[in-house]
Amino acid sequence: MRTFDKEYKMMAVNRVKESGKSAAEVARELDISPNTLHGWINKFGKHGDKAFPGSGHLHEADDELRKLRKEIMDLKEENAILKKAAAYFAKNQK
Repeated sequence: MRTFDKEYKMMAVNRVKESGKSAAEVARELDISPNTLHGWINKFGKHGDKAFPGSGHLHEADDELRKLRKEIMDLKEENAILKKAAAYFAKNQK
């Protein structure tokens, strides 16, 4: 069973709130169970920043995988923004 630290849980909950995506979509992207993510969202809603009091310990490989997945998600978002900007500037050059 994998364990996740508070920072990771908060990042996942915030991603659902800020991205406009469903919890199921974000869970799929992060390779976690949608039920797990829904539980984190409920805990965060009830307890705010005091949710997830444990520190959680990831195995080294799991921690690296988590960081790489986060980096991939960030790069995908940046790529989407750059594509929109390129299309905007290309449209305005005519």
